[in-house]
Amino acid sequence: MKERAAAFTVGAVGYPCIEIVARGHSHWTMALLGGVCVAALLMIAQRLPHLPLAAQAALGAAFITASELATGVVVNLLLGWAVWDYSREFANLWGQICPLFSFFWFLLCLPMFGAFRFLAKRRARGQTAAL
Repeated sequence: MKERAAAFTVGAVGYPCIEIVARGHSHWTMALLGGVCVAALLMIAQRLPHLPLAAQAALGAAFITASELATGVVVNLLLGWAVWDYSREFANLWGQICPLFSFFWFLLCLPMFGAFRFLAKRRARGQTAAL
């Protein structure tokens, strides 16, 4: 439970920071989504530790993309908060997801899963107790 809470915190703090650097602002819903996504990435890493790194990253990117679609439908389309809009991106779906950002999520997942592997190895050797 501590590991998932730590992962959620990393995502809840880290993702809005990335957004602020990349586009100058973020929204509180992105902290929640970032937290949920990093906690889910940890679960993928723990439940499927023997998958190749690229396969884990592809699963992570698929989860993030699906989560982004679900969140976008609610916050952008239903509530009209205009948190993001990918409608100018190639092959977007309702302006909420697109292949380019799915690719970005894949790239972001590579070092995340690499870090999870590193931490799991350290933990297995008894060098760290938490995430």
